[in-house]
Amino acid sequence: MNVDKRPTWDEYFKKIVLATRDRSPCKRLQVGCLLVKDNRIISQGYNGFLPGCPHTSIVRDNHEQASLHAEQNAVTDCAKRGVCCQDATAYITHYPCIICCRLLLAAGIKEIKYLENYKNDDLVKYFTKQCNVKVLQI
Repeated sequence: MNVDKRPTWDEYFKKIVLATRDRSPCKRLQVGCLLVKDNRIISQGYNGFLPGCPHTSIVRDNHEQASLHAEQNAVTDCAKRGVCCQDATAYITHYPCIICCRLLLAAGIKEIKYLENYKNDDLVKYFTKQCNVKVLQI
């Protein structure tokens, strides 16, 4: 392969986060998340049922209650394995919800790159600006 034709890092991680998203069992919306540090994936997650629990759907107000968001799975995976995600970049298939945004900020994520808009909450923009975290659609 010609070195000039190699994908950029963003293109590379975009392909991987899309493949990660495809693991989601959610029928309504499949979301994937990668946490990347120094161009290395330190964690990945997708929205799905609680790890180790039966896949029993509990829907309230049109939202699954027995599952975690992709970002939550990626951050908690780091916590379980003792991996620091401080100063990492989050690659997410969709714009993060306010809860996941706060979790990413509290975990020390320095940059959020997302592929698709999804119910973009103005508070995400507000909190990321307050914490000097870049948010970029790729």
